[in-house]
Amino acid sequence: MADLKPRSACADLLPLSRGALHLEELSWDPIWSISPFKGRGQAVSDALNAALGVGFPVPGTWDGGADLRAVWSGLDQAFLVGAVPPEGLAGQAALTDQSDSWATVALSGPDAEAVLARLVPVDLREAAFGVGRCIRTQVQHMTCVVLRDAPDRFVIMAFRSMAGTLVHELDVAMQGVAARMGA
Repeated sequence: MADLKPRSACADLLPLSRGALHLEELSWDPIWSISPFKGRGQAVSDALNAALGVGFPVPGTWDGGADLRAVWSGLDQAFLVGAVPPEGLAGQAALTDQSDSWATVALSGPDAEAVLARLVPVDLREAAFGVGRCIRTQVQHMTCVVLRDAPDRFVIMAFRSMAGTLVHELDVAMQGVAARMGA
């Protein structure tokens, strides 16, 4: 009988460093999609805040800390990361366990913005996209959620099936930026 062992989305691919840039896999588990039913947005936010201390984020933002976050992920949708939705929320929102669906990586270093400038069609400079912001956009050809959780660190969520491609594209861009900076 086969001895199956769970593997992370980026198993054997990360971590890696290029000059002062670092790419590592994050173990964000669980991940739940929350989509409030019509007219229930404030009630969902209040329930999340009362039970977990995070509110339903306004578009383009995330709420929480390192281990528990509510991340805006699209129109009337957020990802709850690091916790299970509180009891009673199922009557106010559509809930879906997304834990095995996403590859999550962190890109950090003083030139992280320059790496993403090669791959993402939006302005991610700190003046336009500061800590606490997030966006659903393209990283090369992949639909991703990108958020900034420190001045020199971005978290990128891509579909699990695209994990190898995500790491490859980020690595190529990291190599280019590191070479340009003389690292």
